[in-house]
Amino acid sequence: MKVPTTKKEKLYFGLMMCTGMVIFMTFYNLIIHDMLGKIPLSAIVLQLAAGFILAFIVESFIVGPAAHKLAFALPYDKSKKLYSILSLAFFMVTGMVLVMSLFGLGTAYYFTGLGDKALIESYFSIVLMNYLFALPLQLFIVGPTVRRLFTKFVKTPVNEPIEPLLLRVK
Repeated sequence: MKVPTTKKEKLYFGLMMCTGMVIFMTFYNLIIHDMLGKIPLSAIVLQLAAGFILAFIVESFIVGPAAHKLAFALPYDKSKKLYSILSLAFFMVTGMVLVMSLFGLGTAYYFTGLGDKALIESYFSIVLMNYLFALPLQLFIVGPTVRRLFTKFVKTPVNEPIEPLLLRVK
């Protein structure tokens, strides 16, 4: 299992992960709030774009660095990739759900209002529903898919020497 090591690889990995999670989480929230089909397609596209931009910025500059520090500060065998993946996923999902649920609360308020719930009650309700969906989604679907695609299409094999194209052609 390859992990991003260069800044360029980290950028691509982050873009891939954000894309997958934002698409799934946006449609999950539209479905659970019975909004699919009630808001125009243009609003959904706008929500996807805004969600992606916000998620990528938050993941890159706030949650990602904090999650890495927390995950690798835990006392576990760092040579076991599975432990690293699980601890990092836990902290990333926790941070992203806490922040992105604010975005979800704002868009829900814009389209339907809060109903009879208090603001803080609505926020924690959204956090709980999003967390229960996002953690398994990250661990079992998006995370493994992105790591597989990243390894296949982006990551340069470590043992393969990088030589000019002319030297490879015989």
